[in-house]
Amino acid sequence: MKNVNFIYPNGTHALKNISLNVDKGEFLAIMGQNGAGKTTLIRTLNGLLRPSKGVIYIEGEDISLKTVATLSKRVGIIFQNPMHQLFSNTIEDELKFSLKNLGLNKEEITVNINTFLEKFNLSKYRDRSPLNLSGGESKKLAIASIICRDPRILVFDEPTLGQDAKEIKFFIDLINHELTKNKTIVVVTHNVEFTIEYVPRTVLMAQGKIIADGPTKDVLSNEILLKESSLIMPQVYQLKNELKNIGFDIPEEIYRESDMINFLSSYLKQIKLDEDNN
Repeated sequence: MKNVNFIYPNGTHALKNISLNVDKGEFLAIMGQNGAGKTTLIRTLNGLLRPSKGVIYIEGEDISLKTVATLSKRVGIIFQNPMHQLFSNTIEDELKFSLKNLGLNKEEITVNINTFLEKFNLSKYRDRSPLNLSGGESKKLAIASIICRDPRILVFDEPTLGQDAKEIKFFIDLINHELTKNKTIVVVTHNVEFTIEYVPRTVLMAQGKIIADGPTKDVLSNEILLKESSLIMPQVYQLKNELKNIGFDIPEEIYRESDMINFLSSYLKQIKLDEDNN
């Protein structure tokens, strides 16, 4: 994205001179408060919104003259509310519609439908209306309907919102699998705990601008930037700061939950060892 601006008809300047490079195979998060411009930004990636000014390139091509249908084969967007993209009478039909656009024959479509229904644990619901699914199941269907097209770029808008631990684990495993295929993955999220654990790079937005872009561990440990973005510091950093305040010498490389658990476990074992020796 080069100097991208977007102004809504009501005059709201949602994107202000956004310049952003994302490499093939990269996994990054876009974070910021409501109204920061995150959703507007991702909607420009497949032509749902056209920039008022600036240029967007995908794989070296200016997308300004590309249709939404063409771009959707490259960029798959999974919206925050699954019902905004599910419209077929049954789950099977939802996947069938996506696969028909790939020019597959009937046999290939059937095989793919069965594969994705099983992969997303939706086989027993194949004849059910998407309207009769739970929140977690409808989210899975929305993701399946996009991933079955095999787009090279995947964009998720608040994928962990309202999801329990099991569903988040499923999503993480799915992301890791897609990354092995060198997919580019962008996640829009407010979930700092998810981001610090799993996402290597974070882009922070505020009032339509990018205010930070770098390694997640650096961006989400900056109290000034987090305050400007109305985000809360990850719990590991909060604990780390409190422990430092009472005299703990904690290595800078600790920023994940597992790192902190290992550090404290080793510390407590050393205390016990010292007590036993005395």
